[in-house]
Amino acid sequence: MNTGAEEKAQSLQQLTNRILQETEKIIVGKREEIRQVWMAILADGHVLLEDLPGSGKTTLVKTMSKAMGCDAGRIQFVPDLLPSDVTGMMIYNQKTGEFQLRKGPVMTNVLLADEINRAIPRTQSALLEAMEERQITIDGQTYGLPKPFLVLATQNPVEMESTFPLPAAQLDRFFIKLSLGYPKPEEEVAMLANLGDRVPFEQVEAATSPEEILKAQEQAQQVYLADHVAKYIVAVVSATRSHGDLAMGASPRGSRALYKAAKVWAAMEGRDFVTPDDVKGVALPVLSHRILLTPEARYGGRNADAILQEILEEVPVGADRQEILNEL
Repeated sequence: MNTGAEEKAQSLQQLTNRILQETEKIIVGKREEIRQVWMAILADGHVLLEDLPGSGKTTLVKTMSKAMGCDAGRIQFVPDLLPSDVTGMMIYNQKTGEFQLRKGPVMTNVLLADEINRAIPRTQSALLEAMEERQITIDGQTYGLPKPFLVLATQNPVEMESTFPLPAAQLDRFFIKLSLGYPKPEEEVAMLANLGDRVPFEQVEAATSPEEILKAQEQAQQVYLADHVAKYIVAVVSATRSHGDLAMGASPRGSRALYKAAKVWAAMEGRDFVTPDDVKGVALPVLSHRILLTPEARYGGRNADAILQEILEEVPVGADRQEILNEL
């Protein structure tokens, strides 16, 4: 076993614990969801939170941003929002006689895209270049975005009024998609005790910095992933492309995302190697928004998570933990 790699993985585990400690000052009973959001951040990926209004999506994003110690911007997406309201625009300065860049809210480390599916598709697509290339183009001029750059977006279910479904191309740019769901009764009682009057964001302290996050992202990708596990990832993704209830399976981008996510998940556990259980642990949030159910499956009450769970149970695992340790 590589001692240096193991120490780096353990340092990522410690960083994860610090982030959890600060975030749970505000967010009650959602440790697994917090861990999954943090996993996506360490994988340099964007996060989409879909749930009913009032379920804590925006509160989670704001709390995570503060715990990360990064500059944050917010866009409240509404139907009349223009692409330039996202990226910025060139403004003519009458005093100097020159055009100057007025930066949009996208020029930040962590962008909260609140209720992203309330904007028209043209404005939604303005984020595509920023999410994929980490840059924006204004009047033919390209501007790089700060590092790290992460979009933490919230959306209401498409059945809600005044919402527009995200294009498939944009959905695929999100690393994971999560739903917080309703809290348990005892968790809701604790939430009322802590946050009944107001949300004390001032209690959340920065547990890291942009520089440390960039270093952690690099360290996470040094975790060892055996050929057996890589083949297992491909087998799982391939199974989504031939499943009878799916009209569209996950793309190769989905395979890459699952590969990166499994490495980060292992590092968050303090290990410097990936097991098939790590793949299973992140498969649902990474793949659920990258597959499309057939109309018959939707009308029959099927959902993406249930189908993915079936696939994980049916696809044989290529290697166990001991075989992977023997390869190290």
